[in-house]
Amino acid sequence: MTHRVMTVTLGAVPEPNSLLRAVREATASRQVAGARMSRRELAEAACAWLWETTRKRYPLDAHYIARIERGAVGVPSDHYRAALRAVLGVASDADIGFAVNNAAPVHTVVMPHPASANTVEEVLMSAADESAEFLAWAESTNVGEMTIEQMHAEVRRIAQSYLKAPTLPLFARTKALRDRAFTLLSGHQAPQLSRELYAAAGWSLTVLAWMSVDLGRPDAAEDHARAAWLCAERADYNPLRAWVRATQHTAALWQDDYIAAANYAADGLRYAAIGSAELYLASALALDLARAGDEDRARQALQRAQDAANRVVRAEDELTGPFTCTVGRAGSLWADAHLALGNTEEALSYADRAVATFEATPAALRNFGSERMTRLVQVKAHVVRGDMGAAEHTLGPVLETAPQHRVRPLLHRIAEVDVIAAQTAKPRDPIARRVRGSIAEFQRETVIKELSA
Repeated sequence: MTHRVMTVTLGAVPEPNSLLRAVREATASRQVAGARMSRRELAEAACAWLWETTRKRYPLDAHYIARIERGAVGVPSDHYRAALRAVLGVASDADIGFAVNNAAPVHTVVMPHPASANTVEEVLMSAADESAEFLAWAESTNVGEMTIEQMHAEVRRIAQSYLKAPTLPLFARTKALRDRAFTLLSGHQAPQLSRELYAAAGWSLTVLAWMSVDLGRPDAAEDHARAAWLCAERADYNPLRAWVRATQHTAALWQDDYIAAANYAADGLRYAAIGSAELYLASALALDLARAGDEDRARQALQRAQDAANRVVRAEDELTGPFTCTVGRAGSLWADAHLALGNTEEALSYADRAVATFEATPAALRNFGSERMTRLVQVKAHVVRGDMGAAEHTLGPVLETAPQHRVRPLLHRIAEVDVIAAQTAKPRDPIARRVRGSIAEFQRETVIKELSA
């Protein structure tokens, strides 16, 4: 017969620690509203307390808590007792069923392998406790549908406010939303709720990436966008995939990496359904290819974009602001693409129509950021044509842009106007000198505002 060695305390019969269990069940869950604290949650909270106080990791888990409550563990270590007292909010060991008694002698005895009734019961109850713990864990959630709905509504409000409200406060608000999504994802929820959380996190990251470009850090935008792509994959959500790629295109474009920008736009088209995302990505691809000097493919992309425009009745994007594309916004990209291809008259024609579309749009729906960029395409076309009077007239409204809306892409485009004017206008042309002087004053004023902020 096989024997095993056990260490037992003579004279002591293990009894369930019903007091610990009662205190735990009387303690509200910190993760699930209206629920009692589970063994798993108690163990996790105790481990967190131990880390905060000792900077050491301990292997305390739900199974160990179950063993204590069954009486299989009489008195845990000092560290564990301190942690349990802190989490459960009691003053002494006795309040949670622990009475340290050093008087009982400990001896090593040989027990036959066929276990006693108490040992069999312990094994059976341990297995039952583990199953019950799994059930409680599988059914619990740290987030509900209303919370997720609110998070998606918040990111929509942020996108709607973009370029209508100061960027930095919106950035902080978006970051807080992202952090909340990350915190919730570190907890436990049903798979469908996890996908919804990943989608909310992905949209907030995409907004942060877009804002980072506008604040002059496209390199930082790339980090946000990579994380957003992972969230889109975990959410398995094509609209988010499409706009993440559009954002990555934008970050690459403003670093003058037209090939990478084109690759992102082309890949994004794989996920864009008929509608706004397809219109934007095809238009962006045309501009990328035109700036990269690939005229044939640029014209093919322009044709696809114009076909997409004919299919778009109205934008139905999940987010608005930078994550929607009207025919006016697309026309701005078409105009810029034609300008890069050397088709100045076509560029001016598209830009004029795009500006007219923006001006006819109600203020609440108007994308003022895209409108300003379109006006600058108009200005560039006028300068290339040698019509400095028209260029000065068109540039005027752009130079009135409030300091909080002078994003980096806008400053970049204004600098392009100055370069083209320096290269093409007559040096003594008084209008050209006024245009360049007003640009220089705008740039100086912007720098002063940034330094004083």
